[in-house]
Amino acid sequence: MTGENGIEAVRVHGADNVATAIADIAAGSILSADGRLRAAAAVGRGHKIALAPIARGAAVIKYGFPIGIATADIAPGEHVHSHNLATALTSEGDYRYVPGASDTKPEAPPAWTFRGYVRSDGRVGTRNEIWILPTVGCVGNLAARVARIAGERHAGRVDGVHAFKHPFGCSQLGDDLGHTRALLAALAQHPNAGGVLIVGLGCESNQLGALLDLIPDERRAHIRTLSAQAVEDDEAACLALVDELAQRCADQPRSEVPLAKLVLGVKCGGSDGLSGLTANPLVGRMADAVAAAGGKVVLTEIPEIFGAEQLLMDRAVSRDVFDDTVALVRDFKNYFVRHGEPVSENPSPGNVAGGITTLEEKSLGAVQKGGKVPLVDVRRYGGEAMLPGLTLLEAPGNDAVSSTALTAAGATIILFTTGRGTPLGFPAPTLKIASNSALAQRKAGWIDFDAGQVLVAGFDAASGALLDLIAATASGGATKAEANEERDIAIWKSGVTL
Repeated sequence: MTGENGIEAVRVHGADNVATAIADIAAGSILSADGRLRAAAAVGRGHKIALAPIARGAAVIKYGFPIGIATADIAPGEHVHSHNLATALTSEGDYRYVPGASDTKPEAPPAWTFRGYVRSDGRVGTRNEIWILPTVGCVGNLAARVARIAGERHAGRVDGVHAFKHPFGCSQLGDDLGHTRALLAALAQHPNAGGVLIVGLGCESNQLGALLDLIPDERRAHIRTLSAQAVEDDEAACLALVDELAQRCADQPRSEVPLAKLVLGVKCGGSDGLSGLTANPLVGRMADAVAAAGGKVVLTEIPEIFGAEQLLMDRAVSRDVFDDTVALVRDFKNYFVRHGEPVSENPSPGNVAGGITTLEEKSLGAVQKGGKVPLVDVRRYGGEAMLPGLTLLEAPGNDAVSSTALTAAGATIILFTTGRGTPLGFPAPTLKIASNSALAQRKAGWIDFDAGQVLVAGFDAASGALLDLIAATASGGATKAEANEERDIAIWKSGVTL
């Protein structure tokens, strides 16, 4: 909407009865060309303003869909937020399968390549690193110490030596132990790891043998293992194995490969009211480009699709994929219910401060990261994306847990959108994409790309610039998180600790 000072708020869809402020709006500001709509109160950037009367109990509409119910009568020009809008989500869900309900497919992008590391099984890594994975928290510091020494020893020969510490692997039962084991086994097979050392203690629940059983024989050539209790000098023994791995994988050349060889993980964290207008739909265009070229896209954060899950279900390529999606969503809702928590309690204090009011609003913005890509598969936690197209992956919304799960699923680049900012980085190169230019300028040490330019230059220009950055990063360019040595993992814990 164009006010006295230019465009101040955006109506996303013609059916919407609210608009989103793209800059702070002062009380009394004129928000329409005819002068009839004035801001009744100050409205912060990313927050919503009513375009029409909304009666108490009526739906508030954004993105063309309900984002909750008005808890009071709302007049045009009023600020719409937590004081007068509430979620309508429940733990129930009545989902429908309509074959071909969403048959829009992304257009093929122009010819686009990157320079990656071609592995023996045809997969392509964007890095050639050595990863040290502890089976249990007890040997995490040993792994970190070895990585530091080996990293200096082999600098310039491999892209890095990294240890991924975690506190788990012992005193775990059932699903928790299974999650830890599956996640580490998946990371050990990642194409960005030219060599992997799995370090165990020896007496932990997460035994080396059981973990290796999850890794196919044909993917073990680059893996070495060591039980610290079984050797006299554990540090020297680990370093010797890393030296062996470095001899095997060092100095490998990059090769030019097509976009189809990229596995793209898409993630949002610290979202604000502009995330669904700029950064997330921009990432959706990247997902479209990768999938149209024949590549894989992985979307997770299952609690952050509640309220928008039907939009994904409509893109299922088969009844089986639809049924698997329904089962995953219902299982996750039941997980909340078992713990006595409402399914709608997701928006964080930072989300709310940035203008997001309900989970429906957050989810409708978040699912845009998947673009228009057909939903081809559903994988449980620790699973690997196997098919070209969009894979829905089981993991919670937590930034570190879900980004680690994306890496374990095979993502070789992660696009991470944010409206509030975060320094976190993960095993796969992670590009931070700001939803607003103010964040990109203020936290230039964290942010790789400013999606706020969409509001000025449009999606086409921003898409071209982001594709260029993805190509450069996939070809070896360091992300801000990599430059800051932000490389961590987090494992999903959902059960009892002994």
